[in-house]
Amino acid sequence: MAHTKKNIAAALLAGLFAVTTAYAGDSPEDIKQRIGKGDPAAGKDKSAVCQGCHGEDGNSASGTFPRLAGQYANYLQKQIRDFQNELRNDPTMSGMAATVTEKQDLLDITAYFASQKQMKGTGGKGNEKGKKIYLEGTTEGAYGCVNCHGENGKGKAPHNAMFPVIGGQHKEYLVKQLTDFNKEDRKNDPSGMMGDIAKKLTPAEIEDVADYLSTL
Repeated sequence: MAHTKKNIAAALLAGLFAVTTAYAGDSPEDIKQRIGKGDPAAGKDKSAVCQGCHGEDGNSASGTFPRLAGQYANYLQKQIRDFQNELRNDPTMSGMAATVTEKQDLLDITAYFASQKQMKGTGGKGNEKGKKIYLEGTTEGAYGCVNCHGENGKGKAPHNAMFPVIGGQHKEYLVKQLTDFNKEDRKNDPSGMMGDIAKKLTPAEIEDVADYLSTL
C-alpha cells in the first residue's frame, strides 16, 4: 500500500512539474471553469448562512474561518462532502455541512464563492524565509508548495481543483491546517501528499510559509 501511495504521489508531481504556464486566475474563462456546473446567482441566496462566517463575498474577517473567494467550486464541494462523511471534523463546519442535503444546492453555493475575485492577502514585502520554502521546499525533503498550488498560490490551472487556492488566505487558518496535517488530525488530501509534506516542516517553517502566503 505504501509503495502504491508513493507511486501515485510521484505521478501527480510529475504531471504538475510538466505544467509551466502561469495562471492569472480571474479572467472570464478562468472563472467560468472555476465555478463548474452550479449557478452563482442562485448560490448567492442559498449561501446566506455561510456568509455569516465566510463573508458576503467569501472574504471572511476572521482567521478562524477560511476565505473562500475565488476558490475552486469542485474543491469546496469535496471539502463539504468530507465534512458530511466525517473525513474532516470541525465543531462549526461539520454541522453546517450536514444541512446541505441537495446536490444542486451544493453546486450553486460553491459556484457562488468560486465566481468571486480571488482572495487577496495583506500585501507588503512578505516573509523571505516563507517565500523560499514556498518556491524551493526545504532541506528535509518537503517539496516547494508552488509545484501544486501555482504561482503566488492562486492555483495551478483553472480546471485543476485538486489543489486549492492558498495565496491570500488567512495566516491563522493556514497555520492550523498545516499543523493538523503535520499531526495527522487532517488526512483528507489526495494520496496523503499534504500530510507527508507537512510532517517535514517545523513549527517555525509552518509559521513562515503561512505568513508569506497571507500577504499574496
